[in-house]
Amino acid sequence: MDKAVIMAAGLGTRMQQQNGDGSIDSHQARVADTGIKALIPIDRPFLDYVMSALADAGYQEICLVVGPKHQALRDHYRDLETKRVTIHFAEQKEPRGTADAVASAESFANGDPFVVINSDNYYPAEALKLLRNMDSCGTVAFDREGLLQGNIPAERIARYAILDIDDHRHLQGIVEKPDPAWVGTLPEPICVSMNCWRFDKDIFVACRNIKPSVRGELEMADAVQYLIDKRDKSFYVETVSLPVLDMTSRLDIVSVTKHLSEISASL
Repeated sequence: MDKAVIMAAGLGTRMQQQNGDGSIDSHQARVADTGIKALIPIDRPFLDYVMSALADAGYQEICLVVGPKHQALRDHYRDLETKRVTIHFAEQKEPRGTADAVASAESFANGDPFVVINSDNYYPAEALKLLRNMDSCGTVAFDREGLLQGNIPAERIARYAILDIDDHRHLQGIVEKPDPAWVGTLPEPICVSMNCWRFDKDIFVACRNIKPSVRGELEMADAVQYLIDKRDKSFYVETVSLPVLDMTSRLDIVSVTKHLSEISASL
């Protein structure tokens, strides 16, 4: 299993917002103005590090799901010479949500299992390798204490979706926007979703059958829940205590740069 899909079609509105942070350089600021988080320069584009971690974990075929306004990202990676990975593109014509982004990669998947990750997160190769070595669909659950080793502040982590995992390490549900009082009753470790999934072709059926969420988007979490509830599909869960780097806004650029300073990217 060597295919990976990276959701890179987001509009990056939070990255475009000015926040008074003067510690990023002029090149980083210019790219941030475009909202294309994947191209934020950390010596080289942030997405290079994301794809390098995939290559370290054994993935060779990578599909970037981009939007119509992401020509700069297309231009950069279309002409880039690579040795470890082959880069493909799929287009999400309208920003209709994460499930719609995944659906855009159906032709790339071509019936094979594949991994899906965000373009604005740097995942450790160890976690990506766990997905590759699974025998079925599944996800990696990151415990909240482990995430604190990265650049994500605790208040942001507290808002992440909680994974409901049974005693056999199978996913029962995804609790979006968890109530802090309820979370306080849960035993440690409390594990959250970082949108790090292994899917097979059934996910495309789910993407076509779910309805828009209250936000008006087709959500990947709803597609997963559809398969659990309607198709009795099992999602195995690997739990890890590892950091993930998050490149959401300009305030994250400096901390991501610091964490990646000793990591070399190779495509």
